[in-house]
Amino acid sequence: MVVLQQFFLNFKNDIFMWPIFITSLFGLALVVERVRYLRQASSVQKEEFLNQLNQLVLQGNLERCIALCNQNQTPLTKIVRAGLMAIASRKSVDEVQTAMDAVALREIPKIEKRTSMLAMLSNMATLLGLLGTIFGMIGAFAAVANVAASEKAARLAAEIAKAMNCTAYGLLVAIPLLGAYGWLQSKGTELIDDVHEAAVATLNFIISNRDKFAR
Repeated sequence: MVVLQQFFLNFKNDIFMWPIFITSLFGLALVVERVRYLRQASSVQKEEFLNQLNQLVLQGNLERCIALCNQNQTPLTKIVRAGLMAIASRKSVDEVQTAMDAVALREIPKIEKRTSMLAMLSNMATLLGLLGTIFGMIGAFAAVANVAASEKAARLAAEIAKAMNCTAYGLLVAIPLLGAYGWLQSKGTELIDDVHEAAVATLNFIISNRDKFAR
C-alpha cells in the first residue's frame, strides 16, 4: 500500500510520468483500433465462403457470386470481387489476375497498418522511464549534498526509490504494448496468409470454370 501511495505521489511530482501516461493512451487507442479492424477483416469464415462461392461458380451464377462478396467488406471478399468483375467484363486471364492483384496491393497493407507503431511506443515508454530515473538520480544526489552526514543514507535511499518509480511505470506501460504488438503482428500475418491462399485458390477455380458463366 505504501509503495502504491509513493508511486502516485511521484506521478504528481515527476514530469516524466506524464509523457509515459500519454504514450500509454496512444498505445491503448492503437490496440483497440487494430483489434477492431482485424476482427472485421477476418469476419468471413474462409472455408465456408469458398465453399459457397465455388457452388455458385459451378452453377454459373456470376451475379450471386458478386452479391456474396458484397455481403461482407473484407480484404478477401474485395479481392475476389475484383476478379469476378473482371470476368463479368469478359477480361482475359491476365487481366483478371491484374485486377485482383491491384485490389490486393491496396487491401493487404491495411492489415499491418500502424501495428509497428506499438513497438515504437513500447520503446518510448521504456526510454522515458529510464530518462526520468536518471534525472531523479541526479536530483537525489543533489538533494543530499547539503544534508547532515547522519541523514544522508536515509535521504539518498528515499530519493533513489522515488526515482526508480519512473522506470517501473515505463516498463509497466512498455511490456503490455510489446505483447500487444507481437500478438497483432502474428494475427495480421496469419490473416494475410489466409487471404493470399484463398485468393489464389479462388482465382484458379474461377478461371478453370469461367466457361460456365457463358451459359
